[in-house]
Amino acid sequence: MSFLPEALRDHSGRDADPFGYLRGVLAFLFGGGIVVALVLAATGMSPKALVLAGALWALFGAVSGLLDGVIEPLIDFFARALPSVGLFRDAPKFAAEESLVQQGHADAAAEAYRQHAENPKVRAKALARRAEVLAGPLKQPALAVAELEALQRDADRLAPYDDYVVGMTLANLYETHLHDRGKAMGELRRLLDRYPETRQARFIRIRLANLRDDHFGATPR
Repeated sequence: MSFLPEALRDHSGRDADPFGYLRGVLAFLFGGGIVVALVLAATGMSPKALVLAGALWALFGAVSGLLDGVIEPLIDFFARALPSVGLFRDAPKFAAEESLVQQGHADAAAEAYRQHAENPKVRAKALARRAEVLAGPLKQPALAVAELEALQRDADRLAPYDDYVVGMTLANLYETHLHDRGKAMGELRRLLDRYPETRQARFIRIRLANLRDDHFGATPR
């Protein structure tokens, strides 16, 4: 059983919206211009200002459509097509360790993940995979949580993708192994507070809503 959704298991931090800041700036500039033009038209100071407002709105729609329909899909395409040229970080696969688990050698797999975790570049992903083995076949969820919480104390120094991996794994450990929905919801809220504009935020909001429904649905009213 994996604690991470497919998107988090197989992709790196490129999932963050690369145009979030640009969208905000464009909305502010075009929105301000439209408001000014409407005011001028309404007061009669410039009858043609209404035409300007319409033109600004159309231009804003065209630019937004260009970002959503052309530029961003191109970035996604190259993110998938060119991982080998160093433009994007390719997540480690750990195929040998997964084979060890499937063959019943969970102890060896956990140790192999621990050794991988000595490399800072893959530490978060390796410890998340190690946590799956510790909490699953080895029945040591407390140790899995302790290791990830120790890594999370340096959350400000973790890359956003690594913070996601650690946070989502912890949330699932809290819920499924420690049976602490409160801590699980707290961890999901932390991720939303830190990364509200990422593409994974929608998944986390849904996960949090479902967890909240389960938690309060099981509580007597």
